[in-house]
Amino acid sequence: MTDENAPRRRLYRAAAVGVVSAFVIAVSGGLVWSVQRSFVYLPTGGKPPSAGQVIAGARDVLLHTDDGLELGAWYVPARNGDLGEAVVVVNGNAGNRETRAPLARALAEEGFAVLLFDYRGYGGNPGSPTENGLASDARAAADALSELGHDPKSTFYFGESLGAAVAARLAHERPPAGLFLRSPFSSLADVAAVHYPFVPGSFLRDTYPVTETVKDLDVPTSVVMGDADTVVPARQSGEVARACPNLVEEVVLEGLGHNDADLTYGPEVVAAFTRLADHVR
Repeated sequence: MTDENAPRRRLYRAAAVGVVSAFVIAVSGGLVWSVQRSFVYLPTGGKPPSAGQVIAGARDVLLHTDDGLELGAWYVPARNGDLGEAVVVVNGNAGNRETRAPLARALAEEGFAVLLFDYRGYGGNPGSPTENGLASDARAAADALSELGHDPKSTFYFGESLGAAVAARLAHERPPAGLFLRSPFSSLADVAAVHYPFVPGSFLRDTYPVTETVKDLDVPTSVVMGDADTVVPARQSGEVARACPNLVEEVVLEGLGHNDADLTYGPEVVAAFTRLADHVR
């Protein structure tokens, strides 16, 4: 006996499945949209101690952003013969300025004054991190070095990982003497695709288009990467290097991963930075 209502029931079931699927996709998309920044920005370590407790001779300074925030920072004077040059260290997406103390010491020993700072939402600072917010924070850091008496023409930007994207944008807005990019990704969508391939790039609220940004920079630039980096693949850092019109050097350090000490503040990294400064002089 034929069930005349069967096709109609199948149609209703298909429609119901479609509605449920659309709902799940919408909810999932909304969830990704709302929480994604908690995967991009990872402030850890809390509020750091005062500068002098961590680095001898360093002092605390306050940065003032163009949207009204005050951010904590450390100023580390040069040692072993002041070169009259300064470095803004533009952090990656985790930790705080205390984490970068070994790098600051190493650069200061080479004769550079160093400014370490924390983004909004990091290191006990007010606010929440966003792409535009971090750009504002980096501008405040450049302003602070100028106010401390450092000529922008003798100031370098040292950007690490996510901070390489921030430093590249800052260099586009305020060209430095030289730009040093450690483990840069080609874009946030590209590096997100490595770790979260199920998330479409169009879902990202922040984009950080590093390769596109550096294409327009006429700034002496060095790019350093580790060939064992599983966070930012070396091929992406290499793409950034190839896009730089004024590339001074591309350095690939064998066997080093993203957070290895030798890639964050090791002697080969510091030597590559000093070669960039020598080239500029």
